[in-house]
Amino acid sequence: MHTERSGTVRIDRRLTTAVASALTVLLAACGAPGDSGRSGGSYLGESGQASAAEDPAWDWSEERIREEMTRVTAGRDLTPEQWPGGARVAVLLSFDVDDGTVHLDGRPPSPRDLSRGAYGPRRGLERILDLLSEREIPASFFIPAVTLMLNPEVADSIRAAEPAHEIGVHGWIHEQNTSLSRRRERRLTGRAFDYLEEAAGRRPVGYRAPSWDFSPNTLGILRELDVLYDSSLMADDRPYELVGPEGEPTGIVELPVSWILDDWPHMNPMSDRYAPPREVLRVWQDEFDVAYREGTIFLLTMHPQVIGRRSRFVVLRDLLSYIESRAGEGDVWYATHRQAAEYVAERAGM
Repeated sequence: MHTERSGTVRIDRRLTTAVASALTVLLAACGAPGDSGRSGGSYLGESGQASAAEDPAWDWSEERIREEMTRVTAGRDLTPEQWPGGARVAVLLSFDVDDGTVHLDGRPPSPRDLSRGAYGPRRGLERILDLLSEREIPASFFIPAVTLMLNPEVADSIRAAEPAHEIGVHGWIHEQNTSLSRRRERRLTGRAFDYLEEAAGRRPVGYRAPSWDFSPNTLGILRELDVLYDSSLMADDRPYELVGPEGEPTGIVELPVSWILDDWPHMNPMSDRYAPPREVLRVWQDEFDVAYREGTIFLLTMHPQVIGRRSRFVVLRDLLSYIESRAGEGDVWYATHRQAAEYVAERAGM
């Protein structure tokens, strides 16, 4: 998901990237089939257009620029006049329970990396659920279907916890959507929704693209699946409605994310954007203070294999204590993403 620090790893990945690029060009020249994972070297799937290296943006016509830049855009702000119970801010906590799937990035599976992922369901999730129960805070858990296939107890633990939490879709096996044809992305996403419905006992209504890798085809697929909301894009720090390529409102709520409000790049010591956890806590506190003042949402993306680690878990615990100390009684509405999306959609008459 994110680049790791290691001289050897950096060299290997540069070589891997170079080889992959050469293979992409070769496959494109040989007319690789559209459902082979990549489609003629184009990230647009079955569009048949050339790769970015062969077709740079600075050579595009104005018409082409507008077409490419407006496939998915931000529509109206959906921030309501007030949150339930007269609260001033909505706090939405989310956890991506990736397990080892996040480390399947084209390399052969590594027991070392898979064990890093296994820490999330095995240990980190338990700490998180206990803390949420203690503070009586609901949260949303976005899970690749394969994580539940390998760890069926994850769904059971989340469903048994109090207060009630939400389970949303995070891909089939943490695939990279922009590397897939539209047909393959549609098939994997549909399978993921069906699998989570069976495993969790309720049809998911929310989606978070693995690695937030929202392809030009993803919006159309979510519309076909009648999804209530997405939480993968970054055009605002307020909830907004997604707009389609023809400028049409889609009725899909976007609950936007941000790298600033994600534990992975900052708290993973192998990341090239690593920061000491206590410094990250200060940033998150500042983000909450502004969200509280503006009356909108404070949305965190976290991973049990990261935030569930002892020294990182302290940050989450202290952040919740900070929120309680800064906000007046009844000023904070803790909600699942589903609850927030339903509320803003209803208020907006969607």
